[in-house]
Parts: sequence; structure tokens; C-alpha cells
Amino acid sequence: MLSSKAKEWIANGNLDVKLAYLYVCNPDKAKDYRNRLIKAIENFEKRYGTDRDIRIFSAPGRTEVGGNHTDHQRGNVLAASVNLDVIAVVSKREDSRVQVESEGYPADTLDADDLGKKKEEKNTSSALIRGILSRYAQMGYRVGGFEAYTTSNVLSGSGLSSSAAFEVLIGTIVNDLFCGGKESALKVAQIGQYAENVYFGKPCGLMDEAASSVGGFVAIDFRDAENPTVRKVDFDFAKCGYSLCIIDTKGSHADLTPDYAAIPAEMKAVAAYFGKEVLSEVGEDAFYREIAEVRKQAGDRAVLRAIHFYADNRRAKQEAEALNRGDFETFKKLIIESGYSSYMYLQNVFSPSHVQEQGVSLTLALCQKYLDGKGGAYRVHGGGFAGTVQTFVPDGYLTEFVGKMEAVLGEGSCHVLSIRPVGGTRIL
Repeated sequence: MLSSKAKEWIANGNLDVKLAYLYVCNPDKAKDYRNRLIKAIENFEKRYGTDRDIRIFSAPGRTEVGGNHTDHQRGNVLAASVNLDVIAVVSKREDSRVQVESEGYPADTLDADDLGKKKEEKNTSSALIRGILSRYAQMGYRVGGFEAYTTSNVLSGSGLSSSAAFEVLIGTIVNDLFCGGKESALKVAQIGQYAENVYFGKPCGLMDEAASSVGGFVAIDFRDAENPTVRKVDFDFAKCGYSLCIIDTKGSHADLTPDYAAIPAEMKAVAAYFGKEVLSEVGEDAFYREIAEVRKQAGDRAVLRAIHFYADNRRAKQEAEALNRGDFETFKKLIIESGYSSYMYLQNVFSPSHVQEQGVSLTLALCQKYLDGKGGAYRVHGGGFAGTVQTFVPDGYLTEFVGKMEAVLGEGSCHVLSIRPVGGTRIL
């Protein structure tokens, strides 16, 4: 559709029903999202010209719901896409030039005929784009040029994985433009992971990309690292009477790399006692039989973190099963159990090197006080140590809860979200 016609078509409300579904809002709220698309088209036109034939794509951020630090041990996780996303206005080119400009950042420009890894691009968005194109080319597709303007409302540093959303966005664009949309959502996620691992230079797992690409609640079993099992969970969160509230504790992630790195290292040290690489390869019964000797070799904290892994790995599956049968009460109970396990055994709510900074611990304590007896649930969100806490709050109590939390943590610290039912997709 030509960009001028697209603006008029969107302004007339022709996308409102789709936008309301995508962003989990009433149709009368779709106007806000309508205006966002029109502004993105206008910014595209300023950079690439008017009356171009355009398409519009979207990829959501994600939240980790269950399985805290289980993915790197090839265990189970439960994740979900949220109603914050990266959108792109895109036009296909006849040549091999690729240009992607993201709002607030310099444009990434490259040649789709030159897809070798570039040392100087490591840790850049250009590396992600080139890596995604390269992977599609390796799969036998003839990729080419395109121009894109992207804008994001996925909160940076929130644990909602804006980087994975960008990868899924680019992967969805390439799949649509050059592959006829043939590749599955899971394959798009794996292509994004490949780009981040090989071209960007970060050894990430697949959870973030899979949740963003597949959409809705997603249960993932990483036992087979090359072919993880990904299942959509059939649960309509919009009708359960609860809101997802992600709380930013305003903590800094600076100097926490050793704390994050120690968790998989210590879990793998326990696995190594049994001659295995990761804990999912070690039976829980065998672990407990040998626990006295494992303590001597790996240390007590490693043993406690292994205890967390086995329990939370099991809980992630149980959480998905509870949602599948519509049992939200059991789901909430498991969420709280997971949070306490992270606090006591995984020990990722504050850094022992920064004991005066315990924003996550304080936030969890306040959540316990303000949500107990109200039917809510709460847990540390993502990597931990600093960052965010995840809560499920009854809709009727949400305003009061947010007011109480922000009185302590500051205005704007609570982000009320919904579970988006759709992953990476073409909107127009």
C-alpha cells in the first residue's frame, strides 16, 4: 500500500479492530496506536521519500513468567509476550542496499550481498541485521535490500527484552519480504538467536526470542538445545481479572556481571560433579543422594542454587499446566513459591558486594505486605540482583497498589501491562 494511502486508511479506523486485539485494549483506545503508526509512516517518508509502497511490522517485548535461571541449564521456562513492541515501516528495494533507522539512533546501512561477519560490528545492531540476513541466505533464500524506520516503546532496562524484539522484528520482515512468510515463528526466533550468538557476540539462550516471536504464553523445554520444544499455552489473560505490573526498582546493573555469571557457573559446577554439562542432565534423586559430597566439591551456594533449579524447573511446567486448565489460583501460588525460591536458594535478589543496595528485596517485602490477603502474586523478574519485580494484581486493587508502591519507589516505577496474544507479525 502506498504510504499516503496507508495514512488515510489507518486514520479512518480501518485497523482499529486489529490494533485493539494486538494491544489488548478497547477499540476506543486504538486511536493512540493508530496515531503511533501514522507518525511512524511520516518519519519513514521524511527519510526515504513519499508514496513508497510500504508494509508495517510489529514484534513485542516479553516477560519471564516462570523458570528463573533455568534456561541456561537447558530446563523449562514459561514466558509471555507483552503489549509493548517495536514497530517498523518497511519498503522493499530492487537492489541489495539495506538501511534500518531506529528512532533516536544512527541508521544501520549494509549490503545484502555482503553477509560475512564483520569484526568491527560486534555488539551493534548492524551485526544483528547482517546475521539475520546471513542465516536466511544459508537456508537457501535470496535476500535483498529494504529500507525501514523503527520505533519502540519496549522499556529499556526493564527485563522485557527490547533486543530480542528487534531481532524478531527484523527476522519477521525478512521472512515476509523474501521468504513468502514460509518460516515458522520458532524458526524466526532461532534465526534471531543465531545472529546474537554468532554476529553480535552474546551467548544468549532462546527464551527471549521465542516468547517475542510466538506470542501469548509460551512454555519452552530446552532439553534438546538444537530443537527446543515450544508450546503455546491456551489462557486468555485479559479475562482473568488481574493485571501484570512490572515494578522498576531503579537499581543499577553496573558492576553486577560477576554476580550474574556466577549463577550458571555454579550450577554447572554441580553438574560437573556428575560428569555432565548442565543440571537438566543430572537426575534430582542422584543429586540428593550425593549432596554431601557435592557440597565439598562445589560449595554450599552452588548446592542451594541447584536445589532452586530442580524446584523451579518443575514449577515452570506446573505453571503452564495450571494456565492450560484455567486454574489461575494454583498459578499464583506457584509464582509466589518461585519468588521465595529465588530469594532463599538462588540468591539473586541482591549482590553480596553491594549490601546497602537491596531494591529488589525491599520491593518484594512491600509486595508481600500489600498483596497478601488481596489475592496477588509476586516474584523477582529476570536475572535479578537489580532491575524489576513481577506482580499479578487484582484489577480492583491495582490503582491503590500502584500508589503505595510508587510512594516508596518513585513515580513511574510501576508499568501496568497485558499479555499480548500475537508475536512477531505484519500489521499492514
